[in-house]
Amino acid sequence: MKTYLVGGAVRDALLGYPCSERDWVVVGATPDNMLQLGYQQVGKDFPVFLHPETKDEHALARTERKQGHGYTGFAVHCDPAVTLEEDLVRRDLTINAMAQDETGAIVDPYGGQRDLQARVLRHVSEAFIEDPLRVLRTARFAARYAHLGFTVAPETLALMSDIVRQGELAHLPAERVWVEMQRALGERNPDIFITVLRGCGALRALLPEVDALFGVPQSPQHHPEVDTGLHTLMVLQKSALLTPAADVRFAALLHDVGKGVTPEAEWPRHIAHEHRGLPLVRAACSRLRTPNQYRDLALQVCEFHLLCHRAYELRGKTLLKLLRGTGALRQPERFEAFLLVCEADARGRAGSEQSAYSQSAYLREALQLILSVNAKTLMAQGLGGKALGNAITAEQTRLLDVMRLEHR
Repeated sequence: MKTYLVGGAVRDALLGYPCSERDWVVVGATPDNMLQLGYQQVGKDFPVFLHPETKDEHALARTERKQGHGYTGFAVHCDPAVTLEEDLVRRDLTINAMAQDETGAIVDPYGGQRDLQARVLRHVSEAFIEDPLRVLRTARFAARYAHLGFTVAPETLALMSDIVRQGELAHLPAERVWVEMQRALGERNPDIFITVLRGCGALRALLPEVDALFGVPQSPQHHPEVDTGLHTLMVLQKSALLTPAADVRFAALLHDVGKGVTPEAEWPRHIAHEHRGLPLVRAACSRLRTPNQYRDLALQVCEFHLLCHRAYELRGKTLLKLLRGTGALRQPERFEAFLLVCEADARGRAGSEQSAYSQSAYLREALQLILSVNAKTLMAQGLGGKALGNAITAEQTRLLDVMRLEHR
């Protein structure tokens, strides 16, 4: 029985990159051996055990054989005779197929260290094509390590394209797709995740609403980058620079999907794209089964981001509609998230990357104004019910109109 540190912990240690998870492979052991040593079994499909003290995951060395669709369609074989090399060959990328023994020596049968030095994400074997989840995982690793110069090997991208063409992505559970997407949105360069998915055809299968944006022109006066898909990538990357919050980044990704259904005769204008986009955002969130907070923020951004950009022009009535529609009064933290996406949108354009976005401060001032309206004072005047509500709205609108004039 011999234990090896494997996977991400080895990879990131060699890169000098932070890693919080430590996974282990145990060679030459049986489940009974592990239980006798005090390990707790947690794996259902194959034996995985938690260390009695560190709680690190220890998996018995295993081999796999494809027998169905999706990422769970495998027959797993665990046996003390399975070697470390046989276990490592079933992994996705060479940089994830290295191990380290108790002396610190690196076991690298498939060239992981070579590919680390070359900054290449390369599949270990042709078995890569058997697991469609690897399409998303590879794109996620590309997003994580893009700033270090990593790219996907052409032959690996070709296998990813084959997986897409075979329709294997359709067999992935929505929940599993969302887990990978959510993690990718949290990486340093989430725009690279989208770029890699598009490069192998997976974006069309997973997020057709976003894929449809590429090749759709916008007015060069407002968007020197012209292509709506390119603008979306720029907004996504700008959002990543502004916040680590994945819900903000997701809303940035979907904010302009309405432009993907603008009739070509109307190009490069996209009148009412914010309203055309709402059913598309709902469809994407339903298909991916996103958490409600992701869906709600994405819908608010889609519907109201243009009003946010035009904040200084808005009369009090429309400004109040914007503040209420974005939930600013009830959920100020979501309103701040909304403002971040709008800032990313404004700055995610060629030549505007460093521009200030004063609309955020203006809208925060507007919010404080309407919160200052005291319902109790109006109630003391004998107002109640609908009359009270109308009076509050009228006073809030008046204050916002005064503020607008003061800022002219």
